[in-house]
Amino acid sequence: MVDRVLSVPNWSFARQSSLVREAAEVLGAFDVQVHFCAGDLDHNRTVTAFSGDPASVQAALMALARAVLDSVDLTRHTGVHPRIGGLDVCPFVPLGPVKDEASLKAWIEQGAAMFAEEFGVPVFLYERSERGRHEAALPELRRGGFGGLLTRALDPDFGPVVAHPRLGATVWGWRDFLVAMNVNLGSDDLAISRQIAQRIRNMRAEGDERMIGVRALGLPLLSRGQTQVSLNVTMPDSTPLDPILKFVADQASLARIHRAQFELIGVIRDRDLPGAQTLPHEPEQVISIQEGG
Repeated sequence: MVDRVLSVPNWSFARQSSLVREAAEVLGAFDVQVHFCAGDLDHNRTVTAFSGDPASVQAALMALARAVLDSVDLTRHTGVHPRIGGLDVCPFVPLGPVKDEASLKAWIEQGAAMFAEEFGVPVFLYERSERGRHEAALPELRRGGFGGLLTRALDPDFGPVVAHPRLGATVWGWRDFLVAMNVNLGSDDLAISRQIAQRIRNMRAEGDERMIGVRALGLPLLSRGQTQVSLNVTMPDSTPLDPILKFVADQASLARIHRAQFELIGVIRDRDLPGAQTLPHEPEQVISIQEGG
């Protein structure tokens, strides 16, 4: 098993500000360290990040799901971020050496089964919890979004073989640490953000060392009259963050967009900070992962 674990559940709500506040209040009632709890109106998505011993993390997660999911209805949901579930994705990251990998996987699967049974939601294991059943299918599942789930038979690891009519399906599992960050551009020209994101994906595919493991999307931020390059850095040990941010800002400047705001979503490791001097963060967003975790 592992002594401490980080969970970063992503929820498909944000426009009910009272619900975001309630999420923070629920987490505050448990013996976990809350690193991040914020919603984005344009994404209509709330990211939570909290850590603690496995039992406390699981208890906090289930309590949070009970508090918020009755208010989520994906049939009425609009937002720029792709999603398939009310609890869209629920990753777990060990914060120290894994003493027993089988026990950690069993704990994660126990939580997935509990969530699927209580809420009637199909749960798909992913990343290091993947059993060799869904790794290739999940990208297609996500591309179809919530609407694409409603017309097909599913083959989840836990739960029903049809999507929940309000809450869709959930992706759940042990994954390696990643950094999620955004660059918000002072322009409403979505084509530019999408072109920058496409360049990053092309550079990654070509093996450019600056973009190893970097995923990028160009998204509109209609409420702000801006656009966004949304970035997930899946291999931060190999890819420092400042050059990525500089590349996006430079590409925007070439397109005569001279305002680029950087934001960290979730957490960052203390070991990543030397390569992330330009990325604003709050002290509680910085975590330490011991060697082997």
